[in-house]
Amino acid sequence: MTRKQSILWLGLVLIILYVPPAQAQTGPRSLPAVTSQAQFDLIAVTYDPNTPYALPNILFVIDRRDSNKIYYVNKKRYSFHKDFINGTYLSLESGKEFFENNYLKPNRRFILGSIAYQTPIKRWTYEFWEGDLISTEQIQLAGEIINKTFFAPVAFKPNSLRQDEASRSLAKIERILQSDIAREREYEALNIAKGLGRIHVINKLDDHVEIGFNEILVLDEVPVQLPPVAGIITSQPSTPLSHINLLAKGWGIPNAYIKNAKELLKQYDGWWVAFETKREDYSIKRADLNQLNEYQRRLKERLDVIKPHYNLDETRLLGLAQQRKSSSIAFGGKSANLGEVMNAHLPGIIVPNGFTIPFYYYDEFIRRNNIDDAIYTLINDQKFVHDPAYRRARLTELREKIQQGTFDPALQKEVINRAAHEFPGKGLFVRSSSNSEDLPKFSGAGLYTTVPNVRGDRELIEAIKTVWASLWNFEAYEFRERANVDHSKIFMAVLLQEGINSESSGVMISTDPYDKENSGAIYISAKRGLGIKVVEGQRIAEQIIFRPRTNAIQVLTRSAEDSLLTFDEQGGVKEVPITGDRVVLTDEVIRRLVKAATEIKRVFGSHDQDIEWAYMKGQIYIVQSRPYIPG
Repeated sequence: MTRKQSILWLGLVLIILYVPPAQAQTGPRSLPAVTSQAQFDLIAVTYDPNTPYALPNILFVIDRRDSNKIYYVNKKRYSFHKDFINGTYLSLESGKEFFENNYLKPNRRFILGSIAYQTPIKRWTYEFWEGDLISTEQIQLAGEIINKTFFAPVAFKPNSLRQDEASRSLAKIERILQSDIAREREYEALNIAKGLGRIHVINKLDDHVEIGFNEILVLDEVPVQLPPVAGIITSQPSTPLSHINLLAKGWGIPNAYIKNAKELLKQYDGWWVAFETKREDYSIKRADLNQLNEYQRRLKERLDVIKPHYNLDETRLLGLAQQRKSSSIAFGGKSANLGEVMNAHLPGIIVPNGFTIPFYYYDEFIRRNNIDDAIYTLINDQKFVHDPAYRRARLTELREKIQQGTFDPALQKEVINRAAHEFPGKGLFVRSSSNSEDLPKFSGAGLYTTVPNVRGDRELIEAIKTVWASLWNFEAYEFRERANVDHSKIFMAVLLQEGINSESSGVMISTDPYDKENSGAIYISAKRGLGIKVVEGQRIAEQIIFRPRTNAIQVLTRSAEDSLLTFDEQGGVKEVPITGDRVVLTDEVIRRLVKAATEIKRVFGSHDQDIEWAYMKGQIYIVQSRPYIPG
């Protein structure tokens, strides 16, 4: 994935993180055709109802793998395409994989769009996300299928210059532009709200421009992604169905199209203003001192800034058996939760033994090597804050500086002696366990580094520094920033745990992550070998849903991997080609895993858990349990 694609994906993640008001779980999941206004109304939601600008709309999904079958999605039940596709098990792709395969690649499986009734011109249109790189042929195909299965003629509405250019040669498909809908209007309220912020007129939004949460942006056209901001103004007409407008609604910020906005508002560039969008007009005026003082007061009291808890007084290297969930304040959630599971003495499962270096030593290492000054300088460097390309390079330098830092000789001796005494001749997994994981609405899963099968004293110390440095991975920093996590309050503990060279491994979730209505279900993902992503080859895992109400196992996908990872005798891992039967788990092992997930959930107060497991020589091992946070 290219840098530009990664930025687009991060924007789509922000969109998915927006949780719209709960809709009643009523009506069908989808319809194969919409043959009347009543059927449309059954599955539609309406933006700005009871106004001249009301916008009733639904989603559609076309499955090209299934003879171009179309699903008209009930938007009262599914706010996003991925929700429907996962919830009906059409595909279990998620994250970057789903984004890249269905919005960027030309040979995509799904065509994903929306249908809306444009009240100002009394016409039906279909459209796609403004960042979708959909081809002319697929725009044409979607139009033909829709017009055969919808009760009224539907025209295409491009949402980007690229889609405009791609659709100019459409045959037999009428086009309607946003400018046709806006006609000669010089203003349109896309989201009605009040905001206070600093006006930022952006001439060109590229990789070197970043904006702050306190800015009201003035742009030529709607971008495909944005972090949280204080307001949005575009000088080109925009669709209310744009993902950016969905975000604006979720953030409760003013969003409007104002003709010639850049010229009209350049006088305010850099000023703090009070901006309000109303149905027929807007107001903008320079903020007075009382407003700015009130803003600063509220800023200091912001409840959405997450300040992780920590204890830097704990200096003991405690074994997992000495830790409980409450130990997370010094040893991080991953380590503390494993200690909780280990001490529950659940039948049929083993937590591999290990010990943890607490936050204190990360903080001591950072200070010993004067890296705290470097971090402070970075966070207060305006170019670092506002230029993503520059920030990526500086974070790389910071991680290298950590890797080259001087390790405390006393700690080094204690770690090496203890590892040799407790795990003689065994490879260790050196795992991250920070206080910036498993926070409310922020899991931190997959952001930090684990070093597998570490052998040798020097390698062990280097692996610890690698885990410490991963606190400043670019993706980790970006996700913390978007989630409003205070970077100055994050610390990394390191868990040194006996490595299990598993025959099979994977993840299980004590609920169905794809279908919220599938109450009590348990999801299991399994692959052969170690539970680390294979660099090359196919990566489809075996995926299973267990339904306790019917005591039934439903196989969603079989493993299609052509290689597995296993321990290298010299340390680290190696990739081994595999052939043959792709059934990873037997019925008996599945039911044992289900029982383990059920018991672990009970250990954590019946809160759903995201659990990593390994299986070797008939034994189930648990290597992580964290609160499950829906994506």
